[in-house]
Amino acid sequence: MASFVPKMDLDSVPLTALNVTVRKKLGLYLNPKNTVAADWTAVAEAMDFTYLEIKNYETVRSPMAGVLDEWQARNKDASVGKLLSILLKLERDDVVEDLRPLIDEDVRRYREKMAERPLQVPEVDSCVPRTPEMSGITLEDDPDGTPEKFDAFICYCHSDLEFVHEMIRQLENSNYKLKLCVFDRDVLPGSCVWTITSELIEQRCRRMVVVISDEYLDSEACDFQTKFALSLGPGAEKKRLIPVVYKPMKKPFPRILRYITVCDYTRQSTQAWFWDRLAKSLSLP
Repeated sequence: MASFVPKMDLDSVPLTALNVTVRKKLGLYLNPKNTVAADWTAVAEAMDFTYLEIKNYETVRSPMAGVLDEWQARNKDASVGKLLSILLKLERDDVVEDLRPLIDEDVRRYREKMAERPLQVPEVDSCVPRTPEMSGITLEDDPDGTPEKFDAFICYCHSDLEFVHEMIRQLENSNYKLKLCVFDRDVLPGSCVWTITSELIEQRCRRMVVVISDEYLDSEACDFQTKFALSLGPGAEKKRLIPVVYKPMKKPFPRILRYITVCDYTRQSTQAWFWDRLAKSLSLP
């Protein structure tokens, strides 16, 4: 049996740490209307959703999943610890007791990934990378000078690389003159993938473009990059993350991104404006 993580530690763990299994089980417990125990509507009310907002979620297939995604998007302080506190306050100890081992396992995996991020140390000079390991990770890095910076990190899977090449042609080799960070092109081999990715997204790139496709939904790397970027700017407050759809999808659009305005290349009627809109978003301060 998994050992429980102390409650006080969970207040600092963002809700993005919870994976699909826990979220589905929460829905199984809380989606059904219950006249005795608190259901999803009580949870939503405790999360400060309005009456009209709660009524709108009644038509959703899994109201609890929708409420969790929206709470995570609008509240930068949404955490695993706060979710458990709400459930306990509503006397749903049964839910907490049943799901706690799964939650602790998700938290353990999240912490393992976060532990691989660069060590946070005080910076004497903003030109100096925070750790020696981060002083030479991209092609144009100067180990003795300023690290290479980018306008946007491109989150993609290899099956979408052809569209990434088109993005490079349209945004870099054009009047826009933007600088994109494309992992397979710009990153030097030999270091931990998760560490490099975290450094690039948080410290080197002002924005992140997410190329959404059916293949993206199955990519562990893309999942990590997206959740990490969202954890840096919950609710899209800093317009850090920009989803892009360039071909029709068979699978549902990811819930975690549905509240962010999408750049849609699949609509013929707006395709002529696509690159201008994307370039403008990436050029904003």
